[in-house]
Amino acid sequence: MSHAAARARGGDTTAQDSTAVTTFKNALQGVAIFFLAQFVLQQFLGGKGNQNADATAPGAGASIPAYDARPDPASVTGYNPIPQNIAPIWPMNSSLDLRIYVSPSLAMPAFKAADPDSLVLEEKGFTIGDWKENREIDTSFAVPKEVQNNGTLWAHFYVALHGHVLDPTAKNYDAGKAYRFSRPLNHYLPKKKVAKTKNLLAGSEGDDEPVQEEKGRILASYYHPNITLSLIPDSGTMSYTTIHPALRQYVVLEPTGARDASGQHSWYYPILFPNAFWQLRDHMTELNATVTRLPLHVKLNNLANWKFSLYASIDDSVKQTQRNAATGGPMPAAGDGSEFEEFKRVLVDTNIYLLSTTAFVSILHMIFEGLAFKSDISHWRHKKDNVGISVRTILGNVFMQTIIFLYLMDNNENTSWMILLGQGMGILLEAWKITKTVDVRLRPAEPSSWLPYKVTFEDKHKLSETEEKTKEYDSIAFKYLYMIAVPLLLAYAAYSLVYESHKSWYSFVITTL
Repeated sequence: MSHAAARARGGDTTAQDSTAVTTFKNALQGVAIFFLAQFVLQQFLGGKGNQNADATAPGAGASIPAYDARPDPASVTGYNPIPQNIAPIWPMNSSLDLRIYVSPSLAMPAFKAADPDSLVLEEKGFTIGDWKENREIDTSFAVPKEVQNNGTLWAHFYVALHGHVLDPTAKNYDAGKAYRFSRPLNHYLPKKKVAKTKNLLAGSEGDDEPVQEEKGRILASYYHPNITLSLIPDSGTMSYTTIHPALRQYVVLEPTGARDASGQHSWYYPILFPNAFWQLRDHMTELNATVTRLPLHVKLNNLANWKFSLYASIDDSVKQTQRNAATGGPMPAAGDGSEFEEFKRVLVDTNIYLLSTTAFVSILHMIFEGLAFKSDISHWRHKKDNVGISVRTILGNVFMQTIIFLYLMDNNENTSWMILLGQGMGILLEAWKITKTVDVRLRPAEPSSWLPYKVTFEDKHKLSETEEKTKEYDSIAFKYLYMIAVPLLLAYAAYSLVYESHKSWYSFVITTL
């Protein structure tokens, strides 16, 4: 099976629209809260207590010999089924051969019995630790029917020292010279809910029968055509019992259970990291019966250990958050991971100069926003009179911000919790200003009223002449405002009701206001 090496890819960057600053600011805030939540959880729930758990184990400070110099199993004393420390099984600068098969089954037959179309990659002589060696491969494969029907698309990785047998079913296969592992290529993600709208005046006059809305989140299978395979050459000797779970899932131990003379330490194969960190959901394809063939672009390179740790831990945390959001589990303050997805999109799709400018402006915006918030509170805390204050304007702000909050909640599938939190804090701030301006009282209503009580706003003290004039001008200004705004609002409401579709009468009222 032949594979063409892909040429270097480059793309022209496109100019961002006027919402770039807001998008980047919200994404940056989401990422900041994500890491803050992770830090707080680590501080309160622990995670550092067992870092030296193997310090008293037999042979804890001993160096691990090369795998080829391992002792005879019969001479090993104090055998520990869980190795404490692990060392690379193959030396740096080893030359490797690699094969990748795709299959709907977790079990793979012998290479001779495998479908030839399932072999999507075959590379030879790739050197561990050669930072200049980068390969790109473009290919495609037929989609199995099981995968079209929501099955898992497995990638089976076979790695061996150059020239050694890759097929585990072969008689001359040597587990000390080759290994294999499997990873899913598709992702199960919740479908984005599409709001079902209708013309409210048409009602039952429409010819279409009402569609039963599906409850809960629906998971679908998605596939991304790009994958980066990174070998980690500088991982060195590691304490296996304290490796972060996000990293440990990529560590493949020597399968025979071999140990050093102390019985405590073992060996591991080179870490081959399928890096999906930069994969964006918008670039994914939903797998169904209409998808019969898929492209695959593979990048093969070496990656520094610190980058591997960073990518793997963040990606695992984000995916765990997405899984919790899809299944209704607990989520951190950062939300369902959509903010971090947006952050990655900005980094991938934005010109570096525009990105730097956007980041600088976003930071300044957050600083000035915080200073303005602090100044506003300080001003109202020390204000003793109502001169120049429009109580109606404050009430109008509370009303409008509440409408905006309800609108965002009505469309919460595409709304960040960061935005909802900021909007809610704004409502509370405006409501607090009302209590600083007037006294809010609950009084008995008039006998002709349908409600037993009514809310009244009473002056905190006898108004001065200047405050009385302020109140009079406020009343006149709002009188003319109502004369202009109410007819326009009614006209727009009538137009929207006749020509536009809405989810419900509640949604129509919130959207119109």
